[in-house]
Amino acid sequence: MNPSPDLIPLLKLLRLSGILDSLEQRNRQALEGRFSYMDFLAIILQDEVARRSQKRFDHALRKACFRSQKTLEEFDFTFLPGINRTLITDLASCRFIEEKVCTLVVGPCGTGKSHIAQALGHAALRAGYEVLFCTADRMLTQLHAARATNSYERQLAKLAKIDLLIIDDFGLKPLKGIQDEDFHDVIAERYERKSTIITSNLDFPEWADAFPNRILGAATVDRILHGAYKVVLDGQSYRATQTVMRSSQARSQQPAGVTHSPSAAFPDKSRAGRTVDNPLNQAKITKPNLCPKPENKDLKKEVKKAL
Repeated sequence: MNPSPDLIPLLKLLRLSGILDSLEQRNRQALEGRFSYMDFLAIILQDEVARRSQKRFDHALRKACFRSQKTLEEFDFTFLPGINRTLITDLASCRFIEEKVCTLVVGPCGTGKSHIAQALGHAALRAGYEVLFCTADRMLTQLHAARATNSYERQLAKLAKIDLLIIDDFGLKPLKGIQDEDFHDVIAERYERKSTIITSNLDFPEWADAFPNRILGAATVDRILHGAYKVVLDGQSYRATQTVMRSSQARSQQPAGVTHSPSAAFPDKSRAGRTVDNPLNQAKITKPNLCPKPENKDLKKEVKKAL
């Protein structure tokens, strides 16, 4: 079906040109199902609403700056039997965003802190909230650069108004210079106004020690902990476990009697010149002497006379 020539400019004028993507399919469906005009109009408008919603979500997803597309459906809860799955499911409802409190995810490296934080961020995006994901070091670096360009207040205001700010790897690198002041400013501006998710390898009593200024650190941590939800992950590194499993599978798939020798792929130069136990190497290779040396003095004299 080719739409009427007058229809296309009207749809573009109303910013409804996306309807053209499904118009032919919906028209065929309406003819086969004998839909009323009102039903047909409702269907194509629903398609347009869904298209715009997906477009807004894709745009918000790009602005969120997630490292990867992590969701709770992909998280392996069986790997950490002690995890509070009920709490995480409740957090995915985004109720904590309406409460304007922090959510803190702590645990050793590789236990899934960033995965859970990004998954909660995805849930917030689907619920229509604005989300930004960044590491603590990157956020503080941007604030430091903003000071140099006299745009610190504008950058701070931008971070303060986001519905959900996810700060990953707090305490992974020591705070230097005035970074503790910048971090405090972000938390203070968002305190009881917006929600923040913070992940860290540090246990909660160690958070204040990450600040060079202990008084400032105590004030910052006090605001973070007030009313916060705490997710504690305790277990082995998921990445390390996966590496061991892949190595075991690779060894089990090798043919019987075949062993991997690193020296085969990367020969040791220090072995150059050594004799290898090979029958071919045992044979001595000799070259004919085209100029044999005389064995006695008399023969040497005769050779000189002949020359």
